Amino acid sequence: MYSFAQRPDTLVFDEPLYGAYLKETEAKKYHPEAEQIMESMECDGGKVVDMMLGKHSKEVVFFKNMTHHLMNLDKSFLNSGFNILLTRHPREMLPSFDKVIPNPTLQDVGYAAHAELLSFLQENQIPYAVLDAKKVLQNPQAVLQKLCAKAGIAFEAKMLSWKAGSRSEDGIWAKHWYGSVHASTGFKEYEAKKDVFPEHLLPLLEECLPYYSMLEEEALS
Repeated sequence: MYSFAQRPDTLVFDEPLYGAYLKETEAKKYHPEAEQIMESMECDGGKVVDMMLGKHSKEVVFFKNMTHHLMNLDKSFLNSGFNILLTRHPREMLPSFDKVIPNPTLQDVGYAAHAELLSFLQENQIPYAVLDAKKVLQNPQAVLQKLCAKAGIAFEAKMLSWKAGSRSEDGIWAKHWYGSVHASTGFKEYEAKKDVFPEHLLPLLEECLPYYSMLEEEALS
């Protein structure tokens, strides 16, 4: 989202379906500041989709969403745009997630939903690209150039860096999740995590790996 926000032709929206997801699931019981989040945004998923498909002031509109936020929505609306599926190896992602939401489930972290969405896009011939966080960090310019080409937009070198700090588009949940992004000024060089993987997350890791493998095979590099 921060990368695309640097484009002069682009508007960005931070997880517009988060409120609807919280309202309709048990996640409202354990997500930080769930009530405040729901009060801050539209919680009717259908109305959010209408907003996404409506008219906007710039040529390119980037919606950052979590796959599991789509829930039971009619996913046919995804054919109205280009879909970017961003994934990350669960061995690197799960410990970070666990620090904010302890003992997450497969539904919380979204790997199964991500794989299901990939299958849906493929079966319905809906345009998409898959990005793997590691591959992006290893060569951000090359990956973003390929992504923009697939999406039918020009690559902008501005996408490679940004000012440190928050953005006005950030959801009110940013203080819980975006610390490393706010401290960054661009894509950092990839470094494998050296911390010992938490033992209590090993069963979830095993659940996630098959779904991640499906996505990783498709990732641009």
